[in-house]
Amino acid sequence: MSKAAIDLENLPYADGDFYGFEQLLTGKERDRLAEIRAFLAREVKPIAVDCWNRGEFPMDLIPKLAEIDLVSPVRRQGFSNVFAGLVHAEATRADASIATFMGVHDGLFTGSIEALASQEQRDAWLPDIYSLKKIGAFGLTEPLGGSDVAGGTRTTARREGGNWILNGAKRWIGNATFSDWVVVFARDLDDNQVKGFLVDTSLPGFKASKIENKISLRTVQNADITLENVVVPDFFKLANANSFRDTNKVLKVTRLSVAWQAVGQQLAAFDVARRYAVERMQFGRPVASFQLVQQQLVQILGNTVSSMGMMVRLAQLEDAGAAKDEQSALAKAFTTARMRESVALGRGILGGNGIVTDYEMAKIFADAEAIYSYEGTHEINTLVTGRAITGISAIV
Repeated sequence: MSKAAIDLENLPYADGDFYGFEQLLTGKERDRLAEIRAFLAREVKPIAVDCWNRGEFPMDLIPKLAEIDLVSPVRRQGFSNVFAGLVHAEATRADASIATFMGVHDGLFTGSIEALASQEQRDAWLPDIYSLKKIGAFGLTEPLGGSDVAGGTRTTARREGGNWILNGAKRWIGNATFSDWVVVFARDLDDNQVKGFLVDTSLPGFKASKIENKISLRTVQNADITLENVVVPDFFKLANANSFRDTNKVLKVTRLSVAWQAVGQQLAAFDVARRYAVERMQFGRPVASFQLVQQQLVQILGNTVSSMGMMVRLAQLEDAGAAKDEQSALAKAFTTARMRESVALGRGILGGNGIVTDYEMAKIFADAEAIYSYEGTHEINTLVTGRAITGISAIV
């Protein structure tokens, strides 16, 4: 087989949807997915590696994201959770960093407002949030608190007349270096319950510092946040965020988004590894003609399909209002573990070229590490699932 005989632009199963899950979408949803896929190919994919290498966020992309109208596809636009998940997977397939930006603004931040604000608050805030005129971030994780933040939030809130006084620190807060608002969760000193606040980032005492030297999601502007006697008017205390149980309503849904990211990251690995394998010549033949390479490509595909199948079913349960926390936990644990294997196989197929971003796989490989860890570590999500099936908690 010669290189000239390979049609690189028309490889079989170009979309990677080996079992045809997209056929479950309505015609309107399929058309919309195709529109978004074309947008990502045109506006995101060409700049993704360069932005990642420089560790800079493409601010001029935000108006374009606003125009394509990606925020709140289920709650505001009436699409299914299956559609929303496939869109998030496609965004990740194009660039995990831009997908994370949208996941923070749409899933965590917007989701918090939609789920935990009063109707009056939603009416006041959501129009600018939906249109990306106001960019949001989500402040829960702390410098000394990750998996244990549910029971140990160190950031505090104190009621003082018609205001709340916030003090503390948050870490790993995506978008926070340039966001207009951050939803901050803090422990009320009066009743020791975790409450949520919409904090204007221009308020005195609020400071966000970019976290440097990351090896993953370098385009995402993660920040350390400090709050020093930040005065928040009572109207900006989220009306229905009065305990960590309320916070978990948001996390249950966004955990699904991260699991969909794991699907998208595997699709990206499959795309790059397969194309490289049919294009790269060794011993006078494409490396795709060798049995071990085909086995590795099929393993990546199998991991991707199994992850996508799990997520489609879970999205259907979410549409029916029947999805459970432990199901989200299993999905996040399972899909990210399969993702880690898939990107490692993909990196190996590229050999030495797999460790430079010129060939994209190094970026895909590195970005997977962040997806594996955030929205609950693999270990914690495993134990949440284990508790559900045994009735015994192994979490301290």
